Amino acid sequence: MPINIMMPALSPTMEEGTLAKWLVKEGDTVNSGDVMAEIETDKATMEFEAVDEGVIGKIVVAEGTEGVKVNAVIAVLLEDGEEASAISDTPVATPAATPAPVEEAAPAVAAAAPAPSAPVVQDGTRVFASPLARRIAADKGLDLAQVAGSGPKGRIVKVDVENAVAAPATAAQSPSVSEAPSTAPAMAQSADAETVKKMYADREYEEVTLDGMRKIIAARLTEAKQTVPHFYLRRDIHLDALLAFRSKLNKTLEGKGVKLSVNDFIIKASALALQDVPDCNAVWAGDRVLKLKPSDVAVAVAIEGGLFTPVLRDSHMKTLSTLSVEMKDLATRARDRKLAPHEYQGGSFAISNLGMMGIDNFDAVINPPQASILAVGAGAKKPVVNGDGEIEVATVMSVTLSVDHRVIDGALGATFLAAIKGYLEDPLSMLA
Repeated sequence: MPINIMMPALSPTMEEGTLAKWLVKEGDTVNSGDVMAEIETDKATMEFEAVDEGVIGKIVVAEGTEGVKVNAVIAVLLEDGEEASAISDTPVATPAATPAPVEEAAPAVAAAAPAPSAPVVQDGTRVFASPLARRIAADKGLDLAQVAGSGPKGRIVKVDVENAVAAPATAAQSPSVSEAPSTAPAMAQSADAETVKKMYADREYEEVTLDGMRKIIAARLTEAKQTVPHFYLRRDIHLDALLAFRSKLNKTLEGKGVKLSVNDFIIKASALALQDVPDCNAVWAGDRVLKLKPSDVAVAVAIEGGLFTPVLRDSHMKTLSTLSVEMKDLATRARDRKLAPHEYQGGSFAISNLGMMGIDNFDAVINPPQASILAVGAGAKKPVVNGDGEIEVATVMSVTLSVDHRVIDGALGATFLAAIKGYLEDPLSMLA
């Protein structure tokens, strides 16, 4: 029977997208892996691949259509021997359940008919599974025949294998703020908008419609401040030793295409501090805390209309040069909206640096399920009292650590911030 191809969820926050461009037309034959369309999400434009082989029998959603809901039917695929007359005028209703995230970051995988609830489909000894799912299963020593698939026609995908491997931990986790549906508050927002507009009916104004990214940012920050018990720890950090050390390192790196920034040192110091104070390397998971082993540090990157927080994984194990190159690459692709979902999801800790924009100090909002974020202000020359009680001039940078009190208590957070300060004020210790 014909297979419905549905709008996929290309990121955890995606509820709708724009079908930017069709790369196939009705009557075209497609094979698994062929790129069928380009879809714009709240984060990026991503390619959309076919899973099944067949002929495009009908294109339901025209290219350029905005606001296409996840799981809405966008096209119908005919299998071998089927005729276009087999297609119903009314596409099969889309499932009500929230779709699982796609297994590949980019290109995306086209969703097909609703997955059966039966165990994985087999043909003799063959198990239908994606290449990525097979690799993960092999690494974990998992028997795919024992895994139920949620993909098209029972096909096993990445999420099925991960759930089978780590079912207890996954079941315990609650959805992050980024996954929280925003459809409920949408009606209230619409009503509020009309009320506010009436207040300014006699004033000239321009009405700016929120795009997908701005809606997600608004929903996530609102929920973060409403549900996460923030508290704040502040320290001044003396930078003169770091600036001198950075200058020497950059001279040795001349001609190698690497120039270290103060932010690179902050990333490294934070990563090492997370290892020194492992109880802070944690995330909130609903009814428990998950303590991470690696230091995966997220860094806020401002882009037009919003921001990304790409994650530098295993930051504690990387050199300053490696972190610098990786951060510049992630920031460039973030501004071009070319990051894949796995590059901006996860992490236990984040850094937001507005010092480069002249901000002395500020308080950042935690990005759940992360448990803390470091707000970094500008370094400035200030009079300070040295160890001998004398006044001298030093370069001082103010930082504020925003902490989720459910995960990190005050004394623990203070210890963590002291560790960051220690590395930044003694930069040679980062190389030990």
